[in-house]
Order: sequence, then C-alpha cells, then structure tokens
Amino acid sequence: MDPLGDLLDGVRARTAAFCQAVLEPPWALRIADRAPLALASALQGHAWIVPDDAEPTLLRTGDVAVILGPAPYTVADHPDTPPSLVVHPGNRLATTDGRDVTAELRLSTYTSALGPGVDQGRSEHAAVVASGTYQVTGDISGRLLTALPAVVMVAHDELRSPVLDLMAAEVSRSRPGQQVVLDRLLDLALIVALRAWFARPEADPPGWYLAHGDPLVGPALQAIHDDPARPWTVETLAATVGASRAAFARRFAALVGQPPMTYTTHWRLDLAADLLRTTDATISSVARQVGYANAFALTVAFKRVRGITPGQHRDGALAPATAGV
Repeated sequence: MDPLGDLLDGVRARTAAFCQAVLEPPWALRIADRAPLALASALQGHAWIVPDDAEPTLLRTGDVAVILGPAPYTVADHPDTPPSLVVHPGNRLATTDGRDVTAELRLSTYTSALGPGVDQGRSEHAAVVASGTYQVTGDISGRLLTALPAVVMVAHDELRSPVLDLMAAEVSRSRPGQQVVLDRLLDLALIVALRAWFARPEADPPGWYLAHGDPLVGPALQAIHDDPARPWTVETLAATVGASRAAFARRFAALVGQPPMTYTTHWRLDLAADLLRTTDATISSVARQVGYANAFALTVAFKRVRGITPGQHRDGALAPATAGV
C-alpha cells in the first residue's frame, strides 16, 4: 500500500461520511471541527473556501476542494460574508456566540448538511455543497498530507471522472443504502481529486509519488509496501524487478530521492509508528510486522532515526493531545 492508497484504506467508512448542505445566500459557515482533512464539492451554485492565512478559493459547480486541517476556515457564498454558524467536532452546530443549534438546524430548510436528503424546496440561488471530513493521522498518511497546500482545488473538467455526476444523481433521490453509496463516492472524489492535482506540472509531487509510475522503481516500491517484513536488500529488490543491482540503485535514488534501503527503513519505521499509535500490539510484535527481528532491533533503529524509543512514541501518542483530533 502506498501513502495515497493508505489515506483511504485506513480511514474510509470509519471517519468519512457524506454530508449535503443546502444553503440560501447570504451564508457562511465557520469550520472548526479540527479535522485533519476535508473534501468539499459544489453540486449546485458555488462556494468560497476562505482559510485564515491563505487566499480565498472559489469552488464552482462540479469542482472539488481538498482542505488541510486542523486549522479552522470559513466556507461562504462570498469571502466577505461573516459566519453565522460554527461547525464543531461531531458535526455540532453553534451560533457565533456559542449557542448550540444542532437539533433545530437538522430539521430546518436552512441546511440539510447533516445527512443526505431530498430537495427541500430550495431556490435556484441556493448552493448545494457536498462534503466530508477524514480523521487521518499517522506517519504514512502524513507523507501525503505534507505534500499538499492548504487548499487543493480541482476543476470539474480536470477530474476526468463521472464521480461528481454520480454523486449529484444519487442525492437527488432517496434509495435504500444511499448513505453507503454516497460515502464511497466521497472516497472516490477524494482520490480522483488528489490524482488530478498531483498530475499538474506546478504540483511538484514528492519523488515517491512519481516513482510509482516508473516501470522499474514502481514495482519495487509496491513490493516494499506490500511486504515490509521481508528481509529486503538492494540485491533482492533489483532481482524482483529484473534489473542489475547498480542500475536499480541509481534509478531508485534518482526518482525517489533516497537510496532503496534508506527508503525501506523509513517506511518500516513509519508503519511501526502508526501501529504503536493505533494498536495495543507489543513492541516485539510490531517489530516483527515491519521487518525487525525483535523489540531491541526496532528500538535501536527507531531511536537512531527519530530520536525517541518506540515506547516513548506510544506514550506521546496516548497523551491528552489526541483529544484535539
């Protein structure tokens, strides 16, 4: 699994759910849910994504925006429209003076944002915004998120996918299993948008992303990701892809930006860090899963690269800071 695939494999269904907002102008929502990643698309009308420390981004009908958190931002009909509602963690809605209005607005015609629903007599000027948030954390997903700007905006004609059309068609009628269908379409919209953005010349994607498309290095990366516990060497990786050791090592380093075994070490330690954070497996068990003989070997590598022991990493991950997600 590569970081792009892991982004969805690790978080889909558990943390991402489709939401649909029907918003009559003027409108503005302050998003303060502290989600590390969010997706928004205008199914009708338009919306502005307004980060606190970046330029506003216009989202037209059919466009997709991927927004990095957890910093708050505003979604509005115009960059200058002041927010009237604040979206808190758990999709809790409050007025700007702190009054919780979640229950009443879930039943109002102002917004049906808190679940898929049918047309509630909206006007032709209303914006219909589909969105979802992803509680992505960890070192593997972090490889991808650190390569992204605050807002990734992909125009409808760049997506080269019918996913938004399918989403718009699905929300226009109520059918059994609709929420599941919409959640999966949301996942597809995210992956299609990120692929389209990384394909832009100005995107400057990381070396590992581009290298996945290389006929020599790509299969080697996939082999490392699929079986990190295997005792890989430059020789065995080169043999796996049918190349000489020297030619493979040169090409890998040139495309990825790291020698093969340096990349392998960092991938294994990122996996270990995520396992330590998200499971109660022993350090010995984690070590074996990522290719180290025992807890001592993992501890030596972990401390050499990260400056702390696996146990210290786990203790830090379990500290109260996790409440901010």
